[in-house]
Amino acid sequence: MITTCELATQVEARLLSRNQIVEQFFSREAFPLAEACRSMAERFLQGGRLLAFGRGPYATDAQHVSVEFVHPVIVGKRALPALDISMLFRPWLETILHPEDMVMGFAPAEGDDEVRAALRFAHDRRALTFALAGAEGSYSVDGLSGDPFLHQEMIEVLYHVLWESVHVFLEHRELGHDVGEAGFLYPFLGHEKQETGDLVLEVAASMRSKARDDSALRTLVAREQAEGIGSAAVAIHERLLRGGKLIIFGNGGSATDANDWAIDCVFPPAGYRSVPALSLALEPANMSAIANDIGIESIFLRQLIAHACPQDVAIGISTSGGSRNIIAALEEARKRNLLTVALLGYDGGEIKRRGAADFPIVVPCDYIPRIQEVQASIYHVIREILEVLACGKA
Repeated sequence: MITTCELATQVEARLLSRNQIVEQFFSREAFPLAEACRSMAERFLQGGRLLAFGRGPYATDAQHVSVEFVHPVIVGKRALPALDISMLFRPWLETILHPEDMVMGFAPAEGDDEVRAALRFAHDRRALTFALAGAEGSYSVDGLSGDPFLHQEMIEVLYHVLWESVHVFLEHRELGHDVGEAGFLYPFLGHEKQETGDLVLEVAASMRSKARDDSALRTLVAREQAEGIGSAAVAIHERLLRGGKLIIFGNGGSATDANDWAIDCVFPPAGYRSVPALSLALEPANMSAIANDIGIESIFLRQLIAHACPQDVAIGISTSGGSRNIIAALEEARKRNLLTVALLGYDGGEIKRRGAADFPIVVPCDYIPRIQEVQASIYHVIREILEVLACGKA
């Protein structure tokens, strides 16, 4: 039997072990990433689109990229054209690809032959290509980590800083305001393009700083919430032993995290046992039908009513802690005697204040990309601990 103290120690160690690897990667890759961001900004200004794809759990990264660029989390940032084409990525590329487009292929650390071939096709059509991971691309990362969970977490930080930094170059080069002869006084305004050489160095430094911020936040969670995360994993494990399943849900980027967590359960890495799970965010027809006929607050509630059993676990992911559709589903889950878990940001928001979750796990930060990156580490660690508990040894 594994003690609570042993589990907390494991959780803390697993979270902290990620920090040095992530910081080393961004220390090495910050400058080429900043150069890639400058190229992306230029292509967006030329009318280019970002086309993203992957298979299995890596399709959820394509989903996340799409929502980050189309629906920016920072008020005032422009919506940029991005599509997740994972369902049929090669036929879509052959049909819609333009030379000014950007193509981002997600794959495991060892690569994926189909993703690799699609990126070669896009490169031959003069698209800017990102191999994440792989050796062939205008920008590529190869062999990030043999741990598939850590690999995916590093990739998430990467595309978050890409999104953040592309906007820096866009704002520097062209905001579309005509300030006439006084334009030289306002380098971020005006139709005339500004030089971006020094800006690449500044963006690279900012990327390194973001990686350090990520580590500091992950360290804080590891020090203060390791016991709660371990206890949540034990409670989930007990429900699974009773024949339960995980029902996971979230909005936007958190929806893609819900999808990823569910896929990590039912299609786990080699050596892991499968865990029954489903993501309510993987049901676009249900969500749009419910939103249209009943209201957005019921998109998860209605599905949960259909699927939930008392032995199940309801897991809500909300960076704000205040998403009304997450609250509604969690409160219904408690009425039905499900175990409730919530991954939250800020101060835990209304979900924590209402006590809507048996296990509220809070990433104390007010910036959504950093919250999501640490939440990814948390749910991956919970998945790892479930495997430890299933094997019955620390």
